[in-house]
Amino acid sequence: MAAEFVDRPLSWLVRRVLDRATRGRYLLGIAGPPGAGKSTLSVALRDAINLAAGDAVAEIAPMDGYHLSNDVLRATESLARKGEPDTFDVDGYVSGLRRLRTTPVGEPVPWPTFDRSIDAPVPGGVVFDRQSIVLTEGNYLLLDDFGTRRWSVVRALLDECWYLDATREVLGKRLLHRHIRGGRTPASAHDKVHNSDLRNADLVAATRQRADLVLRWNAGSYTVAVPPSAADPSTS
Repeated sequence: MAAEFVDRPLSWLVRRVLDRATRGRYLLGIAGPPGAGKSTLSVALRDAINLAAGDAVAEIAPMDGYHLSNDVLRATESLARKGEPDTFDVDGYVSGLRRLRTTPVGEPVPWPTFDRSIDAPVPGGVVFDRQSIVLTEGNYLLLDDFGTRRWSVVRALLDECWYLDATREVLGKRLLHRHIRGGRTPASAHDKVHNSDLRNADLVAATRQRADLVLRWNAGSYTVAVPPSAADPSTS
């Protein structure tokens, strides 16, 4: 039976997570193309989960913390392609997820974040200890067909993974504004969007069918594609 597309409030998503996060550490992936709004949704979801739980039980572990450094990318003449699958420390990201999965709640696990103002990772930008819910967001969480297939390990480490979608037009506008705000000239930003970012978006779009939920951007909000078995989180 085909999935049903329905409007769902953030509270429904919060309930879905809390109903599933009952033992140990729960890892939720939020995948999608660049510019889809993964970081925005992650922050909103984290804050709503913590409010509902009455405690800081959730935190974000961004995939972007595992960008290879600009020096490394420059040395391999890959800086212009920054953001493509092979410009990340995939093994480091997988190891970080494994540490979160296997380390008992209460013991510290440092995680790198990414500072757009300096265009670089920040080691130990966040530390997980008592948080039992991990929201990890990034483009390639559902990828299973690139290079040595190292990315495919990521999905196996997640309890659930959602896919956040938006139209190509919306992605292009958001990414163009992002790069200009980051200091690129309009011409350089246009080149980055059309020769790198949107190509990445096409690659990521092919992974959408592997998601547990698909959230689609529609006129300022998201519509959720709910598999019939998950239509009511209290019964799934």
